[in-house]
Amino acid sequence: MESVAAKRYDQGMWGLENMGLRKLRRRLLGEVTGSVLEIGVGTGVNLRYYHGVERVTAVDIHLGRLRGAAQKGMERENGDFPYAVNLADAQQMPFADNQFDTVVGALVFCSIPDPAKALVEIQRVLRPNGRLLLLEHVRGQNPVARRLTDWLQPPWFALQHECHLNRETETAVAEAGFRIKSSSVHGFGVIQLIEAVRVSS
Repeated sequence: MESVAAKRYDQGMWGLENMGLRKLRRRLLGEVTGSVLEIGVGTGVNLRYYHGVERVTAVDIHLGRLRGAAQKGMERENGDFPYAVNLADAQQMPFADNQFDTVVGALVFCSIPDPAKALVEIQRVLRPNGRLLLLEHVRGQNPVARRLTDWLQPPWFALQHECHLNRETETAVAEAGFRIKSSSVHGFGVIQLIEAVRVSS
């Protein structure tokens, strides 16, 4: 069975998933191929949306949630690709250079202490021209949402000490040297899908 922490996380996300996150996950991952690394995998919610990949390697720093991801991997009915979970930090990953075709993150960059450091690591483990695919909640992308996320950020972070509501993730990705291929805004201006490419060196 999944741990209590994993179950509670999934239950807490149920409403948001039904309000549109599920559709965005499907859109983000529908055409992923090759060897995939998912950072901040949480309880493995994205697992059901991978099809036609060679393998998925998943990392998270929360052991309870990671146990949920491992359980979902064992329960996946078609089992058509290897799926491995690892207790690891996206800021310092135990993988070789140029190992993955795609890196995926969903609702994770809000809680990484040093996003720039994680993006350097992602570049390292991605193959040249590899893709970074993100589904993130971000600083509002319209004036009203921007004011709201900025206003809510201090009390929200004080409450749970992890999640930043007003990060400019697309800007951070571009500043790290990725080429932004596409981005789109959803959820009243606070959710963003980002596809970026590691520039070949």
